[in-house]
Amino acid sequence: MFRLLAALAAVALGVVALSAPSAPAAAQFYTNTPEPEPLLFFTNTPPGPTNTPTATPTLTPTNTSTPTPTHTPTATPSPTPTPVGPFSYPEGVNPLTGQPYPDEEAMNRRNLIVKISNFPPVVRPQTNVNMADVVYEFEAEGGVTRFAAIYRSQLPDIIGSVRSARLADTYLVPMYNALFAYSGTSEPIQGIIMSSEWVFQTFSPLKGDNEDAGFIRVPEEGKAFEHTLFLQPELLYERATRREVNTPLRAFGFAFKDQPDAGGIPATDIFIDWYGQTDARWQYDEATGRYLRYTDGIIHTDAATDEQLWADNVIVIEVEHRERPDLFPEGASYTSVDIVLEGQGRAYLMRDGVYYQGFWRRRDNNPGTALQIIYGNNESIMMKPGRTWVSVVRGFGDVTISTEYADMEATATAIFSVATPTPDPAASTGD
Repeated sequence: MFRLLAALAAVALGVVALSAPSAPAAAQFYTNTPEPEPLLFFTNTPPGPTNTPTATPTLTPTNTSTPTPTHTPTATPSPTPTPVGPFSYPEGVNPLTGQPYPDEEAMNRRNLIVKISNFPPVVRPQTNVNMADVVYEFEAEGGVTRFAAIYRSQLPDIIGSVRSARLADTYLVPMYNALFAYSGTSEPIQGIIMSSEWVFQTFSPLKGDNEDAGFIRVPEEGKAFEHTLFLQPELLYERATRREVNTPLRAFGFAFKDQPDAGGIPATDIFIDWYGQTDARWQYDEATGRYLRYTDGIIHTDAATDEQLWADNVIVIEVEHRERPDLFPEGASYTSVDIVLEGQGRAYLMRDGVYYQGFWRRRDNNPGTALQIIYGNNESIMMKPGRTWVSVVRGFGDVTISTEYADMEATATAIFSVATPTPDPAASTGD
């Protein structure tokens, strides 16, 4: 009830313009389903990018008190750094992280996407999410989110729990030239997968991939059967090698630089609400230079290490969500949501305690052409080398960016005092 009242209050405040002052205490966009506005491009064919110049770096003043030496040695020019993205990466550097592959095994295996459950709360904490290079989080249905975790640098012994595919995954697999592991899916989406050019890159018990491909059941008291499927990725890679699809292809789009771009706006607390069913909060930790995750008001940890989920970069992208009842028989009471990861849309990028407003873009739909994050002048917004979390939302009204830290200890105490079991909207379909 508290969250519902809060959401209604937020809507009553109206729409806040996209442009932000140079150092706001908070940036908020209150429209879950925004009306057409000059700055809004909810159709996924936005008028931008437009020429939005990057802020000019502040010049360091010259210290005039030091006398000029009589003899000034000729400086040896520094070597020009090799570009790290968006379309060229040094040999041995992972385009998902902007960092060197830790070993030849990582360099020589293919990207692997694993679909991981995030609802109901009983599935948390998940296992080895923190070992993924990139995680996409998007709506499964009804404001419930799932993760599509992309692994390359590190190979966990086990990942999960594994859940079913959605239409959004049919964009991600070719975008990242990836192998794809999922539990199952609806008949129409399975038909799309089976008729795709990348069908042999996909692995699921629904296709006959079982224990010999790494899919195992790990029963646990209090968890329904659909939450007990896990993946041993080493076995999946072995099957992919036998299938001759474990080719070490790369995906292009991210661009990295150690130092953040000039013009970043302070951003230490980011709250994302999928209209009341699931939320996420990321708080910047100065000690580690990372963003730490809370879900539904409490610390979100990794079951493998008990470490809080974290990311070096947090990206939020606004993407068109289309209802697809046409995939099902006429009169069916269910539908699928098509999250259209094509073209471009608005984006935030958070790193090092600051954020940037810009755009996301896929330059084309060719395999390996993945997400770019750019300014209006088409220049890349430089990401921090490391791990990235991409949150996909319907509109920026779902997102609040602040410089003030929410008191998560007090929030967790209040939640636990009134906690009741939450039903799983997908449980009835077993997916």
